[in-house]
Amino acid sequence: MKKKIKKVNAAILIIGNEILSGRTQDKNIIFISNWLNSTCGITVSEVRIIPDVEKTIIENVIILSKKFNYVFTTGGIGPTHDDITAQSISKAFKVKYEYHKEAYSILEKYYGKKKFNDGRKKMAKMPEGAKLIYNPSSAAPGFIIKNVLSLPGVPLILNSMINNCKKYLIKGLKVHSKTINLYTVESNISKKLGLIQKKYKRNVEIGSYPFFRLGKIGVAIVIRSVSIIKLRVVNQELLRLANSKKIEILKL
Repeated sequence: MKKKIKKVNAAILIIGNEILSGRTQDKNIIFISNWLNSTCGITVSEVRIIPDVEKTIIENVIILSKKFNYVFTTGGIGPTHDDITAQSISKAFKVKYEYHKEAYSILEKYYGKKKFNDGRKKMAKMPEGAKLIYNPSSAAPGFIIKNVLSLPGVPLILNSMINNCKKYLIKGLKVHSKTINLYTVESNISKKLGLIQKKYKRNVEIGSYPFFRLGKIGVAIVIRSVSIIKLRVVNQELLRLANSKKIEILKL
């Protein structure tokens, strides 16, 4: 792991017609986001879901790789005709799309020469100069080129590979969070909440999210910061706000 700096961000690019059609439910966004924050101190700032269309993949890879420290793509690196992520990323960065010697060797050994067909060989093709993200589950590796890390779409396989991304990432500071659940409506606290956010806008992010529980309307106040001290200070201000307005706090 490289040296720690304060703020590091990432985008997740989910690639696959099956996600957009609703046929498959995505589970990778939550997993990657949680892993990046808790393990690497990297915040996911944007998520996009796009189809298996070469032009669309190229455009999004170029835009996101310029905008964020890292881009994680999922899906489209398998053996079938519509798995075009590696080829599209090659075009995005204007490099050759070719067999990676080590990836080819790994897959040939895994399947055996007789069963190493053209579809399986395709999984060894990736952008020129890519480095491998090893796969302990099904052998076919992901890859990183520049600041783009490409992983498979199958959650169980992706989960088994994620720790092998760590060596390629610069570590940032972990974002801590705390939630206060209040039995009230947003309009009752919105003005004061806005003033608190303005006061601590450089250090703490405050979000409010309505809920309905046990027949009552409520608001979940979520505060996030890299500073535990600032988080505690804002938490105390929110508790004082609740007490001043005689708002019931839901204990979970």
